[in-house]
Amino acid sequence: MLNKLKKIAKDLLAIVWVRRLYEGLMRAVLEVLAANRFLSLIYSVLSIPTFNREQFAVLRGRRDYYRNLARERASRTELRRNIHRLEKGILMRPRRKVFGLDYLIETIEFYERAVAHYVGGAAADEGEMVWAYGVLNDYFSIVDKENPVVARAYNRFDATMAEFKPDDATKAPYRRADTPMSKVAYEDLLALAMQRRSVRWFEQRPVPRDLIDKALLVGRQSPTACNRLPYEFRIFDDPMMVKKVAAIPFGSAGYSHQIPTVIVVIGRLNHYFSPRDRHVIYVDAALAAMPFMMALETLGLASSVINWPDFEPLEAKMQKALNLDYDERVIMLIAVGYADPDGLIAYSEKKSLDVLRRYNDLGEKVPSKAQAEAGARPQSEPKLA
Repeated sequence: MLNKLKKIAKDLLAIVWVRRLYEGLMRAVLEVLAANRFLSLIYSVLSIPTFNREQFAVLRGRRDYYRNLARERASRTELRRNIHRLEKGILMRPRRKVFGLDYLIETIEFYERAVAHYVGGAAADEGEMVWAYGVLNDYFSIVDKENPVVARAYNRFDATMAEFKPDDATKAPYRRADTPMSKVAYEDLLALAMQRRSVRWFEQRPVPRDLIDKALLVGRQSPTACNRLPYEFRIFDDPMMVKKVAAIPFGSAGYSHQIPTVIVVIGRLNHYFSPRDRHVIYVDAALAAMPFMMALETLGLASSVINWPDFEPLEAKMQKALNLDYDERVIMLIAVGYADPDGLIAYSEKKSLDVLRRYNDLGEKVPSKAQAEAGARPQSEPKLA
């Protein structure tokens, strides 16, 4: 027994020294390569396998964006983007007599194609079509039709009305004062945020699909870049499929076997024609996921976000399991179910506001006198009920 303990101690000591050696080597290398962008190119070459999958995904997404322009689809990201751009022009103050000329004809072309597919019986998001009609109808009622570009675009829009002219033209910009206001008080919202904790232990009963759908109605109201909604919630509630999918990520080890429902949030890079937008899928999907989980709480359900690292073996495994294309990127997984009342949850103390927020701080190395005085008077946090 003594010899066995000595061997364990020796092995642990070896692990410590290996870790220290690795950390020392990494610190030395990174101090050099992270000195400037030119030197970082060396790391970029040496780490091609690490980032190649993302680069390929971005290229595949851009390719599919252009391929999709002529395809029949339920939702058309190029139309959504341009219609939203017109919306923003409509609500600007002061509003110009003519705006959006550089993409107006393109927008009409997108709309004509969508109408042709819609009246031809193709699957289509009717709400999207009605919204596009409402915004275009509003736009042409506002701008100067004497402008030759506007006149040409209007004639083409007017020609589509013989095939598609919905009775509802109200899906267009409206006054903030006309917004139906909720009666949720700040204290109620804060209490809900405090209630929502990452739950990993669930009762073994199924999650009703209608509750998932209700929560998704809240999640989809989150803002997205040009109203594209470039994400998809893949929901698995078949026990065998849940077991298979939930066991893939590292973060579910030890409790994946008893998750009733698991959701894989997918970002779709084929919504973008430029690599400048390659990170938007992560921002928009995360914005939708948080209110979705808050809504689950109001419906008696609990959840936990399962981290998804950009790790090639896991990416390949999930791609195969879900038949994902390369431009479909996993953002996160969400475990959903009825919380086991006896299951423990982590306390997870949050950072104080003084650590999280700064006012009027430009990140100067030497703070100004005003900043120094403000820093000397830390603001107290609001009292939590």
